[in-house]
Amino acid sequence: MPFLRFALSFLLTLSLVLVLDRRMGVAPPFGKFLNPFSGCWQQAEAIGAEAEIPENIPGLRQPARVYFDHRRVPHVFAENELDLYFLQGYLTARDRLWQMEIQTHSAAGRISEIMGPSTLEYDRNQRRIGLVYAAEEAEAFIRSNPESVELIEAYSQGVNAWINSLDQRTLPLEYKLLDYQPEAWTPLKTALLLKNMALMLSATEWDIENTNAMALLGRDQFNRLFPEYFAGQDPIVPTGTSWNFTPIPPVADSLMEKPIAAYTQSQPKSDAILGSNNWAVSGKRSKTGRPILCNDPHLKLSLPSIWYEMHLVCPGMNVYGVTLPGAPAVIIGFNESVAWGVTNAGRDVRDWHRISFKDHSKTAYKLNGKWTPSRLKIERIKLRGAQDFLDTVAYTLFGPVVYDHSFGKFPNGKGNPLALQWTAFLGSNEFLTFYHLNKAGNYQDYLHALDHYSCPAQNFVFASVAGDIAIREQGRFPVLQKEQGKFVLNGELSSGKWNRFIPYDQNPGQFNPERGFVSSANQHPFDTSYPYYSCGIGPFEYFRNRRINRVLASDSSVSAADMRSLQNDNLNLLAEELLPVLLKYVDRKYLRKDDVKALGYLAGWNFRNDPEQKAAVFFSEWFTAIQRVLWDELLLQDSLALRKPSSYASLRFISDVPESPFYDYGPSPEKENRAQMLALALKQSIDSLKSKNINPAAPPDWGTYKATVIQHLARLDAFSRLNIRCGGDLGIVNATNKTHGPSWRMIAELGGKKWGIYPGGPSGNPGSPFYDNMVNTWAKGEYDELLFPDQKSELEAMIKKGKLIKP
Repeated sequence: MPFLRFALSFLLTLSLVLVLDRRMGVAPPFGKFLNPFSGCWQQAEAIGAEAEIPENIPGLRQPARVYFDHRRVPHVFAENELDLYFLQGYLTARDRLWQMEIQTHSAAGRISEIMGPSTLEYDRNQRRIGLVYAAEEAEAFIRSNPESVELIEAYSQGVNAWINSLDQRTLPLEYKLLDYQPEAWTPLKTALLLKNMALMLSATEWDIENTNAMALLGRDQFNRLFPEYFAGQDPIVPTGTSWNFTPIPPVADSLMEKPIAAYTQSQPKSDAILGSNNWAVSGKRSKTGRPILCNDPHLKLSLPSIWYEMHLVCPGMNVYGVTLPGAPAVIIGFNESVAWGVTNAGRDVRDWHRISFKDHSKTAYKLNGKWTPSRLKIERIKLRGAQDFLDTVAYTLFGPVVYDHSFGKFPNGKGNPLALQWTAFLGSNEFLTFYHLNKAGNYQDYLHALDHYSCPAQNFVFASVAGDIAIREQGRFPVLQKEQGKFVLNGELSSGKWNRFIPYDQNPGQFNPERGFVSSANQHPFDTSYPYYSCGIGPFEYFRNRRINRVLASDSSVSAADMRSLQNDNLNLLAEELLPVLLKYVDRKYLRKDDVKALGYLAGWNFRNDPEQKAAVFFSEWFTAIQRVLWDELLLQDSLALRKPSSYASLRFISDVPESPFYDYGPSPEKENRAQMLALALKQSIDSLKSKNINPAAPPDWGTYKATVIQHLARLDAFSRLNIRCGGDLGIVNATNKTHGPSWRMIAELGGKKWGIYPGGPSGNPGSPFYDNMVNTWAKGEYDELLFPDQKSELEAMIKKGKLIKP
């Protein structure tokens, strides 16, 4: 019977091949896709096949060995660094080639070559923000360092060795589905990948929104809703720290002008904070006497995973951790001597400048009272199934003009073009940072490695076997005037061009602090005493960091198990601080029966977003409605780019301001006060649940309601993991919401064991048993021990125990 089912299916497929072997629009020829000899059928993998590596890969200089452990993580042993990076590129491409290429196509604004005209506006935006320009500047800078370019080229050669081994039968599934072929990998593609990460992690400024809000609200109200620093915060460098250096003074000039509300950004920003947690605890505060370093970067969850786990060994290097598919070296990890991790700094490293063109040709713009020639770049965007689209982008002293009247939205057709100045445009070689971290042996090596790092700004946490712990916020930060970069700047003044930068040794950081730990969770890096100006109204975090520091400060003898609990901590500090205020002030006489039942759930809640909690559903819906009702004056301005105040600003406003016009909800015929506004928001939240076919009298638990999704990069549900039941939310240490969460959890006990997990699997092939083999473990908050052998005797012992597969 099984053979009969197979035969019938096989014959049906052959029939479909004959009928469907032609393209329909941008869809693939389905006959080609279903071909049993070269189509999607070839993607099914048997367990064990994934460990097969040819002994003599063309391009290897000396013999090398690759072992796979029971989780199918590759352990690469080479005789030299060039072969090590060659094999890293080869293995990564073997598992993640389509992911690598689609991400670099996306960065370069080339998605329309695959998808056709439907993605044209996306590609135009990518070209206009200058990612290719930034990558070209980075590649030129990298090529000025012979050592780094040789290693990156070895990585590219490894990728291409895998590409050259492919035929139609062995192509990754997505190429067959979308009907196109991979192209050769180059160092420029690696630079593009890193600049795409810079876009993801440093496009955190609000210059345009702030300009509009200032014009709408006035200075006093703007400062109340968007203060640069809230009292009572817990910055990365603790309040009261003294700064033992003399700052570089900023250029004195009037760059700011009266803000004019005339800008609508063409791509809306999310309020979600792409953040992370990291901390290191001194051995003086751990049960074993060893330092412990922890890191969990929060990013959009995807399949294939954003990370690829590897162990890389050659003379002078033995490093383990996660890599970015498409870039050499380990990004977050450890070696025999040190461990490190990163969180996003959230610092404002992008300025927008109002440009005055002489005419619509964009060939000249006003600068210092004179017409200055601009550099025009013709961007040719290839459209699958249609004629090429040509876009003209003007480059100024500051950078590319992203928004003008041919691209972007301007209310009533008015508004000045906007040019972008960004530290990602400055030549840099971030690869060298990770290369040196991979080989670091002590704190000084760590500092030396960071000196090569520019953008996106990150908080690098560090710990060593020698007992040192440290943290430094690393990036290239311009020396700014007060409020420079907070609003759109006058682009007619050349003094707005950055020409002074904060020395790296004056970036905020700590080394072996008395409190016995260092930590960051995307909060402000320093208090108001820091000698340099930094726009403090970016997407900084106000809850996770205080919870982490509270827990770390309360325990003088922590274990790795304690750190696992903290990474998975579901306490909702926003709820703990805000809900008592809401319950105190909500006007209950306006509530219905279902609304009152919701208050009953909330009154008995322990403020934890554990998966089994039901009250968390009501709080999430209520707070979402509060944000909408409270800040409707900002959210209903359809013609302007605006943003609502942060969650912490809302908490402080509701707690501290008893009367305000903001409490009145514009669409309502009534004039609401604070108590009535809270009641109205609660009623809207219950109505929202009903609109989702949820019975408020019998609500689902939080894990079911949140239903976390790990989506395939092509947004194909069949290749995604849907409805994952787990706890957490944004603003919680376990920052797992519907689409974002810890993309890698790592706990490293220096001189001891290491643990880690990520929500995916090594393989990018949906037909592989190792495509998502770690998702369930991750969802339960569990970890795998990371195998870190460095001697052949250890390897043989692990093979005998079945933990490693011998090639």
